[in-house]
Amino acid sequence: MKNSSRRSAIKNIMLGTVAAGGISSPAISNIIAEKNDSVSTLQLKGNINHSVCRWCYDSIPFEQFCKEIKEIGIKAIDLVGPKDWETMKKYGLYSSMCNGAEINLIDGFNDTTFHSKLIANYTEMIPLVAKAGYKNLICFSGSKRGKDAETGLNNCTEGLKKLIPLAERHGVTLVMELLNSKVDHKDYQCDNSTWGVELCKRVGSENFKLLYDIYHMQIDEGDVIRTIRDKHQYFAHYHTGGVPGRNEINDTQELFYPAIMKAILDTGFKGYVAQEFIPSWPDKIAALKQGITICDV
Repeated sequence: MKNSSRRSAIKNIMLGTVAAGGISSPAISNIIAEKNDSVSTLQLKGNINHSVCRWCYDSIPFEQFCKEIKEIGIKAIDLVGPKDWETMKKYGLYSSMCNGAEINLIDGFNDTTFHSKLIANYTEMIPLVAKAGYKNLICFSGSKRGKDAETGLNNCTEGLKKLIPLAERHGVTLVMELLNSKVDHKDYQCDNSTWGVELCKRVGSENFKLLYDIYHMQIDEGDVIRTIRDKHQYFAHYHTGGVPGRNEINDTQELFYPAIMKAILDTGFKGYVAQEFIPSWPDKIAALKQGITICDV
């Protein structure tokens, strides 16, 4: 049986089962989408620069992962360090958000205890990022550990300003990620866009901006589209994720990603949007294809 005929037959059988009350409609839509996505080639519009976070697909060997995402039209990978850059270049993939200079998510720039280590790490990494032809390098505020908002802002500003001249000289942007402190990262300081934007203003350089993680900010502050419209000049990068649960960004969760992507495009954004949901389907690449399709406006 030809592939198209086989897919039609499977779909008709499944829809018949739904009509008979055997399987719920949301469950069947995911099954059909997974079947179709796993055998189709995406025809992308070219308006969104699509990326994907490597850590969500750690179970897939890296070179295989590069090959598969390249075939479906993804241009870049987030959160990989220098050891993987050559493999990515082999497949014509870009490192849209580099990492490897941070200590971890909790020991960050908001605590002067960690400044000497962070400054040494970033001083070494910034030239490597530039030499490889990349632009963005992630950083983190760290946990509050009892520090109020003003102390955290002052400490972050002090540490980051020591790196900004080097970043400007090499054309690299340090990008601090906004993470939720309600569910996933308790006590994280840069947990809302107002605090993050104030930090950008104090640092005072186009080479320091924010990673607006849509999943995290929906949890901690909501009002996603208005925030993108009002504060987009401070956002260098975007991440996706289904709320609640951080799984697929389809109709099993509360956000409507096509409208969010249109809002991002309306700001004139030319950077990358990276999928950072954790696939729940057995075929993880099929789930990724669906996410890319949803965001390809």
